[in-house]
Amino acid sequence: DVWWEGMTKDAPAHLTDWKRRDWTPDSEEKAAHPNARFTTPAKQCPMMAPEYDAPNGVPIDAFLFGGRRAGTVPLVYQSRDWNHGTFVGTILSSETTAAAAGAVGVVRRDPMAMLPFIGYNAADYVQHWINIGKTHGEEGLPKIFQVNWFRKDENGKFVWPGFGDNVRVLKWVIDRLEGKAEGVETPVGIMPKPEELDVTGLDLTPEQVATAVEYDEAGWKNEIPMIEEWLGKFGEKLPQELKDEFEGLKKRVGA
Repeated sequence: DVWWEGMTKDAPAHLTDWKRRDWTPDSEEKAAHPNARFTTPAKQCPMMAPEYDAPNGVPIDAFLFGGRRAGTVPLVYQSRDWNHGTFVGTILSSETTAAAAGAVGVVRRDPMAMLPFIGYNAADYVQHWINIGKTHGEEGLPKIFQVNWFRKDENGKFVWPGFGDNVRVLKWVIDRLEGKAEGVETPVGIMPKPEELDVTGLDLTPEQVATAVEYDEAGWKNEIPMIEEWLGKFGEKLPQELKDEFEGLKKRVGA
């Protein structure tokens, strides 16, 4: 049989690890490779939309940018408008994992999760996003959200189960689009009220849910100098709109 970490609550009493060594829960190393993962063809998904391959495309209601942060960034939040959403995407960040070269746990900025794929000046790239907003107008644009499935509590444990349960966050996103969720205004964006997340059937305490969506005041104050350093790398071509968004963020977080 094949087993992977997180598949069951308790690990098997004995198995063969990725280095073909005997492994037990008392072993010093984890059984899986640090960057282990598995994939499956998308067309095997029973919920695949019939428009999946439609050549004329489909309307886009929302963009979700995803980063991997153990702290500061909440489970999900919505930008206030297109320019703010572009700013959220521009400062998107993740903590390095075994998939990246260098030290693990270092915060790395990754605009729109596209850093390895931006084939021209990054300031021009984010300017293109700003220009889209000028061309189409706020009402006709997708709403922009950021998600973070990887927030941890003070004990280093993930506060959100992730995987298939992430659809519960997508439900809140849809509720926002349809005007069914009010959310709560914070200095960084609109976050869910804990009671707006459908956690039916999950083994989560109200405290865990609140931790997943809380605004981390100290964390965001500490984030400001890192964001400033990052934006400085764009040089003089950084769009003025993003400079304004950063100044607004500094004022709202009190940094």
